Amino acid sequence: MHGSYRQLGQGGVRVKEHPILFSGPMVRAILEGRKTQTRRVIKPQPSFNSLEPGSVKWKDRCFIEWSDKETPAAQLATFCPYGKPGDRLWVRETFAIVPRTAYVRSVGVQQILRPDDYHDAAIFRASFDRAIGKVWRPSIHMPRWASRITLEITDIRVERLQDISDPDAKAEGVMLPDRTCTMYHGIWRDEFQRLWDSINAKRGHGWNVNPWVWVIEFRRVTP
Repeated sequence: MHGSYRQLGQGGVRVKEHPILFSGPMVRAILEGRKTQTRRVIKPQPSFNSLEPGSVKWKDRCFIEWSDKETPAAQLATFCPYGKPGDRLWVRETFAIVPRTAYVRSVGVQQILRPDDYHDAAIFRASFDRAIGKVWRPSIHMPRWASRITLEITDIRVERLQDISDPDAKAEGVMLPDRTCTMYHGIWRDEFQRLWDSINAKRGHGWNVNPWVWVIEFRRVTP
């Protein structure tokens, strides 16, 4: 994943940006303020013996020497392809390109206008799915100008998937089934496990595999 720089603010501060994909439910969780963390599988998976300094090997991508003062996971976090604290993430989501006048009078339909073409605007399936016959485009194809959500990375760390705590699972934006007893210890973690497996089990990175993951904490940047 390659980042790019954008000049922000009156001071001309250049901030590095990276694209990141989110599903419709997770986009809604971000917009509602329920999601402030995301976990992504490290590829390739690291292999190290945390008991012996100098034994950290990340397959063919890199070889890391470390001291007793810093754990392999802490050093590995510096290689995160999504950036580092202070960098920004622009969210890619399922979208469509429409004439900018198509929904100008529609209440609640958010549009992003294309800056170099007076005719086009982007709309988003996560918050609007009434466009009959409209061809929705996969999130991977979203251009930067069409993105409506920008996030600032506040922390990055490396951990095993199953190390997630209940509060962190809640910060992942999961929703509990109706009438769920929230007093049950570990309920958010259990729900995150189900969500994770629905997306990643078929890819060979299910909960029981317990892969190493990037843990990315963020806050939404107000336009």
